[in-house]
Amino acid sequence: MTTDRTLGRIGLAMRAGKIVTGEDGVLEAIRSGTACLVLIAADASARTRKVVEDKCRSRAVPLLTGYSRYELGAAVGKPERVLLAVTDRGLADLIRGGWTEPTEVENIEQTGNEGNQR
Repeated sequence: MTTDRTLGRIGLAMRAGKIVTGEDGVLEAIRSGTACLVLIAADASARTRKVVEDKCRSRAVPLLTGYSRYELGAAVGKPERVLLAVTDRGLADLIRGGWTEPTEVENIEQTGNEGNQR
């Protein structure tokens, strides 16, 4: 993954007002259908990871991981952030375009959705 470029794109989305941070805000964005992409810190707790993975899977929201809470926080100008939701489709696609390696969560999402296509 091109770290600097992708983190810069996350920062751009934040400056555009198209990022929601924090567990409550991100879960509400997923529930309401405004989340186009969710980013979860690689060092998120197991409980947070499970809750967010399940919610994203049930609502078919792409979920990416790979950055630490400190990297995500720095990208959005905050001390640290475990969860971010991108609420603009174009910016979400731009950020996803910077992810060159499939992540564990993407693989789970892809295999989980294949069984639901009947």
